[in-house]
Amino acid sequence: MRGEILSYDTTAGAGLISGDDGVRYGFSAAGLQSPAVPAPGVRVDFVPEDGEATQILILAGGPSTVGVAGGYASSTDTTVAGFDWQKLFLSFEGRIRRSHFWIGWLILLGVGVVAGWLPIIGGLISLALIWPNLAITVKRLHDMGKTGWLAAIPWGAAIVFMTIGFVMVMGAAIAGGMGPDYYEDNPAALFAMMSPGVGAFVLAALVPLAFLLWIGLVEGDKGDNRFGPNPKGE
Repeated sequence: MRGEILSYDTTAGAGLISGDDGVRYGFSAAGLQSPAVPAPGVRVDFVPEDGEATQILILAGGPSTVGVAGGYASSTDTTVAGFDWQKLFLSFEGRIRRSHFWIGWLILLGVGVVAGWLPIIGGLISLALIWPNLAITVKRLHDMGKTGWLAAIPWGAAIVFMTIGFVMVMGAAIAGGMGPDYYEDNPAALFAMMSPGVGAFVLAALVPLAFLLWIGLVEGDKGDNRFGPNPKGE
């Protein structure tokens, strides 16, 4: 039978094939007969056995990633050390496990810190990092069975609370300037006016942190979900 690779995790050595009969078949690296590791979208020929694909052959013309022993690496190779880095940082499709999310997040954090020391070009790099940050966040949400649109929560919350905080602090500063004698004699009154704004700034930092811990620590769905197979191969 023929079909198409839906996903393949090189770390777990497991993936999913959509057969031309409309049925999905799981498979493992042991079932691969071709000298290449498959990538999503590859057309294959295989033998179905009890819901599993065996004796899998990659058809000519199909894309593949890293070669195995005695095999080859194609021009579409983006896999290094067991990771498909292009898919991890650029694709919004599929799911990723918690460990891969944290590895990706730490890499992006390191790049962001270095970019912060670079004038002009650092700002451009920081803007470019928005895409890969969203990509790993969306795929981690998918692993939990959640819509990727939830990734807008920390961004939206930060913007809203930062705006509220700025307005409140500026309002307190302007009000303080209108009555300098009163606020010099009673600094607690000025602090009382500014404290809601400071609280808004704190919330602007806490909401994204809480969201990061949520998607980084909560276990993904067992087995397949509507976004694809379990990246752990379970």
